[in-house]
Amino acid sequence: MKFSVKKITTLAMLAAIAYVLMVFIRIPFMPAAPFLEYDPKDIFFVMAGFLFGPVESLIIIILTCLLEMFTVSDSGIIGFAMNAIASICFVLPAAFIYRKKKTLPFAVIGLACGVICMTASMMLWNWLMVPLYTPGVTREVVAGMLPVVFLPFNLIKASINMALTLIIYKPISTILHKSGILEERKSANEEKTEEKKAHKFSPLAIIIGVVLLAICLAVIFFVLR
Repeated sequence: MKFSVKKITTLAMLAAIAYVLMVFIRIPFMPAAPFLEYDPKDIFFVMAGFLFGPVESLIIIILTCLLEMFTVSDSGIIGFAMNAIASICFVLPAAFIYRKKKTLPFAVIGLACGVICMTASMMLWNWLMVPLYTPGVTREVVAGMLPVVFLPFNLIKASINMALTLIIYKPISTILHKSGILEERKSANEEKTEEKKAHKFSPLAIIIGVVLLAICLAVIFFVLR
């Protein structure tokens, strides 16, 4: 694993975008638990994993979550641990699976595994951690909230990030490759091959992403409200 200037620059850019979006886009959508907020930072962690690999995505997850802890979070080291674990559980399965074969089916399978892994892990971590930084909230109270609050929140949050990743990943990846930001320019034949792959990946990925996003939004507005 090598860290060239281009790779470091791209990872820094993705981490910066993730942090800025996390600061400005924090949306509560669970009336029973307004302290739970959606943010889109995991999308750009996944992009780092798809572009470079799991280790690179892990690095920017830790750095961004640390920066979040010292700037906007009020839950200290516990909040850092929960944020990092949630992102790691979502991103790393997707990055590992997509690395095996960089095709749309493997991207969908990897992201779906990430959704399941994050949702399951957050059920455990919310049960363990929420009573530690929320005065008056016992584990019995949290246990009652798991199926009706924490499960749907984490499932919907991860699914939205999966949908948005499918919509934006390939267009951004194609732009980065063609501009030479990620690697040296390819030959004409290699560029044509990349264009064909992008053409096959992008439209279907966008359709899947839009459908999944529409389902998530429908659940939020018609079921949870």
